[in-house]
Amino acid sequence: MPAPQHDEDVPPPEDAWPSRARQWCRAALALAILFASLPLASKLFVGSWGFDDATAIACLFLAAAAYLYFAGRESRPPIPDSASILDEAIRLAASGEIDRGIALLDEALRLSPHLWQAREYRGQMHLGEANAAESALQDFTEAIRLAPDEPHLYILRSHVLTLLGRESSARADLDTAARLGGDTGATAGESSAAP
Repeated sequence: MPAPQHDEDVPPPEDAWPSRARQWCRAALALAILFASLPLASKLFVGSWGFDDATAIACLFLAAAAYLYFAGRESRPPIPDSASILDEAIRLAASGEIDRGIALLDEALRLSPHLWQAREYRGQMHLGEANAAESALQDFTEAIRLAPDEPHLYILRSHVLTLLGRESSARADLDTAARLGGDTGATAGESSAAP
């Protein structure tokens, strides 16, 4: 017959602390209410205001209840940071997992629809896929709508427009990038050839 186990021998379950803290919180709150009501009970039943230190003790129990309430709350997973999601997507794309990187960027856009960098990176990842130039163009166009003062977005979109054979639109994007201060490469060579 096996020997009976004592409570010290059994490891507590992982969720024991929050449950125990909630129990102690309720007990401390009950004691705070009890000590806070002692002077009133003394006045009602004895006829004098007794228990001078009861208020201070009630405050101590109330502080303990507040501490135990916050210490015993269930931990929640942290809210994903968009910068860390972008970094992870870039890492996945660099390791050849383009589809997972795009899925991660889709999640980043779901969490923060105005994150133009996610659209930029997703457009660049689409450029690595066959027949995905239209998707890349949509991403770059939306990124430009969200951040119209970023010259490199116009340069990226001009590359996609060139791939699609839309030379005049690509040239207009390069001109816009040059006007915004971006180094377009092509415009620098042309401006040095001009008299």
